[in-house]
Amino acid sequence: MTAVPTEIRPAGPRSDPPVGEDSRDRIYEAYHFESLKDDPELRALVDFTARLCDAPIALIGLLQHDRFRFLARIGTDTEESAYSTSFCAHVMLGDDLMQVCDARQDPRFADNPLVLGEPHVRFYAGFPLVSEEGIPLGTLAVADTSPRPAGLNDFQREGLTVLAQSVMRRMRSRRHSEAARREADERESYLRSFADSIPAIAWSATPDGHFEYFNKRLVDFTGLPDDQGGTAFHPDDFEKATKAWQRSLATGKTYELEHRFRRYDGEYRWMIARAMPVRDSEGRIRRWFGTAVDIHDLHAAAEARDLLVRELSHRIKNIFAVVSGLVSMSVRRRPELREFGDELTGAIRALGRAHDYVRRDGERRNTLHGILEGLFVPYGSGDGEKARVLVAGDDVAIAPQAATPLALVFHELATNAAKYGALSADGGVIDLSIADAGDTLLLRWVERGGPKPKAKRTDGFGSRLVEMSMTGPLGGKWERRFEPEGLVCELTVSKAAITP
Repeated sequence: MTAVPTEIRPAGPRSDPPVGEDSRDRIYEAYHFESLKDDPELRALVDFTARLCDAPIALIGLLQHDRFRFLARIGTDTEESAYSTSFCAHVMLGDDLMQVCDARQDPRFADNPLVLGEPHVRFYAGFPLVSEEGIPLGTLAVADTSPRPAGLNDFQREGLTVLAQSVMRRMRSRRHSEAARREADERESYLRSFADSIPAIAWSATPDGHFEYFNKRLVDFTGLPDDQGGTAFHPDDFEKATKAWQRSLATGKTYELEHRFRRYDGEYRWMIARAMPVRDSEGRIRRWFGTAVDIHDLHAAAEARDLLVRELSHRIKNIFAVVSGLVSMSVRRRPELREFGDELTGAIRALGRAHDYVRRDGERRNTLHGILEGLFVPYGSGDGEKARVLVAGDDVAIAPQAATPLALVFHELATNAAKYGALSADGGVIDLSIADAGDTLLLRWVERGGPKPKAKRTDGFGSRLVEMSMTGPLGGKWERRFEPEGLVCELTVSKAAITP
């Protein structure tokens, strides 16, 4: 006799039939034996078992309740047999290969209807098939209508054992694959439920752009079936959205677009759509996953805010004009204040130019270079040979709140240069270099070609204004010195104070 190998019967207690029927039923269902009926691989194993043992009948029998069902068979048309008369039931009571050399001489089977009638079994050999939990499921068996006093030879017994292992491997493979499929189905169900719960349209697409999935939100939002959701695009946005999507498919870059989408009640709502590719280990795109979120209320609020900002900007410009006019009127009545009035009017105009720069419409971002070049326009700054204030070096985006202190500082420096420094002489120029030092910006103002500088003994209002702006809203410091060529100012500005 040959013991059941561990590949077939794991260590653990055995459950003898018909004990443990509930456990057997659960395990039986886990194997999905119905899907293995007439399985080509099992049929091939049964065919080979019959040839190996030189037997006219071979079968795989599985116990289910009080019946043995034949999963694969050869030499018999019967699909099942009763547990009470089955040879297989006796095999399942043991752990070894069981042989009945002559059923008529064996008191257990002498009056068995399978011996006395069809198929007239005289010889039988069966090996138990045991689950991973240690529960017997059935047998791999052969039968003959003639007795075999010597039974199977050693090679046949070993072969039957190996074939039983193969049968169990096939069954385990199906069990594990079915378990994996069920687990995958459950995960997919969870993901679909999650996707349906989010307040956004979620979707996926193949690498070539074919939309294969939409969550329930698409139907709820548009009132249209999945395959008609594309018709909800606003006519003015459809071409733009299509081109952007095709561009993302061609480049593999993230898709992002704001567009209008028709709701079920006919209202077009602003949406923001985003999609990203998922790549495999070799960098190839396997799927696109995207969302479309209703931002209509935010869009309306932004439009209202922009309208308010434009109106405020217009009123601020009017205030600048009124203040400048009042200063001019006062100076005309008080000629002795003309110099102060001119300085104040110049500062107001500089603030106005800075305000216009950071408040103008358009997509161009506000930059440090841009605001400085705008401030220096009255002094001949610009491109070409006529430029007198040359701005060079690193550039950064600036926040609107940085415009006023920057305008005050550099208007003061430029005004002094026009009165006493490089800009007061025909050939004088100013080099303003900008260096990004990580958390700070280093700005170096160097005047050349002006009259010989004279250091002031006391600081005036302008110098104090620069000091307050630098140490206050600009979060930095400044130093100045008078070189033989002209004034040199070194200003350190906090990036956090001026960038968005």
